[in-house]
Amino acid sequence: MNLGDLAPQDLTRRLRGPGVMLRTGPFVSRIWTDMPIMERGLSLLYADYPVEDDRGFADFHVSVMRPRSLRRWFQPQAQLLYDHQALFEPLPLDQALPMFEWGMNWAVGTMANQFLILHAATLERNGRVVIMPAPPGSGKSTLCAGLACRGWRLMSDEMALITLDDGLVVPLARPVSLKNKSIEVMTRFAPDAVFSEPAEETHKGTVALMRAPRDSVARKRDPARPAWIVFPNYLPGAETSLAPRSKAATFMEMGENAFNYSVHGRRGFDVLAGILDSCACYDFRYSDLDHAVQVFSSLASEA
Repeated sequence: MNLGDLAPQDLTRRLRGPGVMLRTGPFVSRIWTDMPIMERGLSLLYADYPVEDDRGFADFHVSVMRPRSLRRWFQPQAQLLYDHQALFEPLPLDQALPMFEWGMNWAVGTMANQFLILHAATLERNGRVVIMPAPPGSGKSTLCAGLACRGWRLMSDEMALITLDDGLVVPLARPVSLKNKSIEVMTRFAPDAVFSEPAEETHKGTVALMRAPRDSVARKRDPARPAWIVFPNYLPGAETSLAPRSKAATFMEMGENAFNYSVHGRRGFDVLAGILDSCACYDFRYSDLDHAVQVFSSLASEA
């Protein structure tokens, strides 16, 4: 059963009672909320995700609630709790959904040390994965969303989960976080995609979430082997270009973009080195999303 199969009253009962056991990729999260804005957001963005048995094991326990203070009634806020402990300071009510996504990212990046975790978008085409590490403002999420709407399987907008035994990328398809001008770009580029209401004046500016494609969510158990490492860089007015880059420089930057590289020590080094051995490495510069998608389509079609 998927979350979208639940009747509204059943969803409300679970979210305010035992919690909803929601599977995202290899993880199950028990989620609670007493906020209609969160119920609507989950129904919109997570309708295609499996709901597990209430009595089962949950990797993460996450709740988004109104703080029990006077602010509950005056300029209402939302607070995110992980294992019943506050992760962040309360935020304005309309930022509840982005805060939930940030909390889920924190939980995976902090707790899931059965993987080597890189801060990177990952997508798959023809059985091969592109890993896109990049700092904020590089256009990574916009490019990731664009490719996911043009035939690439979304594996993750934020994290590359790498298995320690065989170096495969494990899917964690969740909503894609878009910021500021990227929201307008993607609503024009993919008018049939589903977006949450924008949350304004967050610490990242205006944020909206794009629902993951249904097929990407359904293939939650299908890992794939990395084939390319691409560092995207959005530059207004720039010509689209894909240029080879040094594997030595790529290794150093990949290590810097890892959440838990140091945790795994020598094993982490070996896994990352194995990925570099099997991947072609590039710098990618773009300003036009249509042109960018064409370049990636050509890359995927190469033998």
